[in-house]
Amino acid sequence: MLLKTFGWSFAITVLGLALAGVLWGWQGLAIVGILSVLEISLSFDNAVINAGILRKMNAFWQKIFLTVGILVAVFGMRLVFPVVVVAITAKLGPIEAVSLALNDKARYQELVTSAHPAIAAFGGIFLLMIFLDFIFEERDYKWLSWIEKPMAKMGKLDMLSVIIALVVLLVTSMTVATAAAHGGGDKSATVLLAGVAGLLTYLVVGGISGYFEEKLEEEEDEEGDEPAAAPAKKGTGAAVGLAGKAAFFMFLYLEVIDASFSFDGVIGAFAITNDIFMMALGLGIGAMYIRSLTVFLVRKGTLDDYVYLEHGAHYAIGALAVILLLTIEYEIPEVVTGLVGITLIALSFASSVARNRRDGQTGESSGETTEVASGV
Repeated sequence: MLLKTFGWSFAITVLGLALAGVLWGWQGLAIVGILSVLEISLSFDNAVINAGILRKMNAFWQKIFLTVGILVAVFGMRLVFPVVVVAITAKLGPIEAVSLALNDKARYQELVTSAHPAIAAFGGIFLLMIFLDFIFEERDYKWLSWIEKPMAKMGKLDMLSVIIALVVLLVTSMTVATAAAHGGGDKSATVLLAGVAGLLTYLVVGGISGYFEEKLEEEEDEEGDEPAAAPAKKGTGAAVGLAGKAAFFMFLYLEVIDASFSFDGVIGAFAITNDIFMMALGLGIGAMYIRSLTVFLVRKGTLDDYVYLEHGAHYAIGALAVILLLTIEYEIPEVVTGLVGITLIALSFASSVARNRRDGQTGESSGETTEVASGV
């Protein structure tokens, strides 16, 4: 099971490191290895979130996620995206932007870094919406019940998450962005526009995928089939039969989530190298492991066995959203971002283990009787 799921990741790691050694020597090999570890540490919570969505899709779309999806993740976000950012920021043509990335790496890095406020605002608001919609939803299992119970009650108010996200964006644009110089003066208008774009992207992609998912469930219920959200047996590789338009838009939603998670990794990679090919190779290897880990969590039924993992990952998303918005002005080391996410997921995993042990001893399985008030 482990080799089957991570086989491609292992193979790409060996080939990628070998290629780095041939092209750039031992130093390049070390840089690519460091970038891979950086990507994995920053995106571990991404795998948990993705698994929660991917288990709604059938085996075919899980394969699409691992094949087409990884091409988008590696070549789209880790290689093409920074070049596109430079082209837009510097008002250059695609060929000129590529030439700049290859021949004037210092200027290329400067332009990508200068676009950070817009990137952080887009990704920060998008991720914040994911966290808010999670925390405001009534759930069977509650990890931090002292937070989640009142939040679920507040979530009955329509569009509350959108209102809060807009308030956060306005406050950010009027405070953090205004104070951030970055050699380019007031960034409030840029941050406001990018944040609204992130919010709209979330609402459009998430709304369309949710619409088709609900429509598919209604059609199958009318036909007397099993509901589309009914889980299959563990290890079958397909958590549910979600397919067609619903799965397609869910796949797009997954790709946008992955893009939002990769923003900090792409920007942080410039602290290690400004070579776009080293960056794409190193971050791409890390992204492959995150994809494989996502599928592994789905096929093993990990999220069903450890019910607080999704909670920990969503809290990590909330923390990452705040960190992204703060980085518009403040320098926050990537290691801090990675440690916050890993710590929250580790605590949620420990809480899940403790819950399973209690259930094994008492025979209880109700989500309401296994809430964790303290977090662990």
